[in-house]
Amino acid sequence: MIKIFFLIRSLNVGGAEQQLLELVRGLDKSRFNINVGLFYDEGMLREELHGMQGVRLLPLGKLGRWDLLAFGLRLARLLRKLKPDVLYSFLPEANLTGLIAGRLARVPRIVWGLRASNMDVKHYHWSFGATLQICSWLSSFPDAIISNSAAAIKSHKKLGFKTIKITVIPNGIDTKRFEHDETAGYKVRREWGVLDDEILIGSVARLDPMKDHSTFLRAARIFLDYSDKVRFVCVGYAQEPYKSKMVDLGNRLGLNEHLIWNEARKDMTAVYNALDIVTSSSAYGEGFPNVIGEAMACSVPCVVTDVGDSARIVGSVGITVPSENPKALADGWRNMLKRLNDKSYSIKEMTRARIVSHYNSEIFIQKTSRMFLSLL
Repeated sequence: MIKIFFLIRSLNVGGAEQQLLELVRGLDKSRFNINVGLFYDEGMLREELHGMQGVRLLPLGKLGRWDLLAFGLRLARLLRKLKPDVLYSFLPEANLTGLIAGRLARVPRIVWGLRASNMDVKHYHWSFGATLQICSWLSSFPDAIISNSAAAIKSHKKLGFKTIKITVIPNGIDTKRFEHDETAGYKVRREWGVLDDEILIGSVARLDPMKDHSTFLRAARIFLDYSDKVRFVCVGYAQEPYKSKMVDLGNRLGLNEHLIWNEARKDMTAVYNALDIVTSSSAYGEGFPNVIGEAMACSVPCVVTDVGDSARIVGSVGITVPSENPKALADGWRNMLKRLNDKSYSIKEMTRARIVSHYNSEIFIQKTSRMFLSLL
């Protein structure tokens, strides 16, 4: 039995958190004993781990941003007790803490997870940029680094990361959970008051500067000059003051009658199926946006900005436009609607088929399992 210790900040809804959950669900419990350590005992996704056979959730009780030395020593003591064979951490804070505590506890193999590309650190607390820089200096010390995208390798190399140990394993999408369900989608449309003859274009993303809702909203204003039989929806956790700024922008652009704001939800398959087009309008920071893969698995075509591996994921069945360009995004929506209206072009079937063939969760789990076994 191979003991794996996963380390992450929390289990709030996010790409890294979703992929950790997907991996924990899919790993063969007859071969892997799994512990999941959380800096903070919070997040909607933690409920899914409670009671899962062969998995133990371990809240680590970090007291805040500056609980560093004491927290690291507590983690090292726990690791010495559990004796994992592999410690796999996600994102810079956990990568740095896991490396130091893991080496103190003499964990045989330490693996880092890279999830983002071209982060614009000025939008975040200075400690984030500092942690990222320290990780670059120490990047030769973990035994392996798993990146979810080619774009993440490229951007981390620019930061000084030693890339010789980095392997790309793209995110995996549960294509049994995320699938076409017209009935579920119809219920969400009714909930939002969307008419049958209205096009519904959605952004599914936390309200954060990297997601660039400003470009999404400005593109919506442009698109309304093309057709007023359209509604726009933004679904995701809200962070202040960014949310207030975006709501104010929507009001100033005159989008009130056409714009829906909705908090993050658990019924994401139904949400995707309610949409005619899903958009990732991110300006920076993406590696492998799960939203794109999940929407495509539900047979919903995507128009995306050329950030991270978004263009690689959608391939020729999606439309890729430059980032921070509202007109290009609005034009992308118009072109996608033409594809959807072309009855001789099976865009929805092709959209799902691409995810099933290239990015389903079974491929992701198999590749990660082989990585763990090769390390040992």
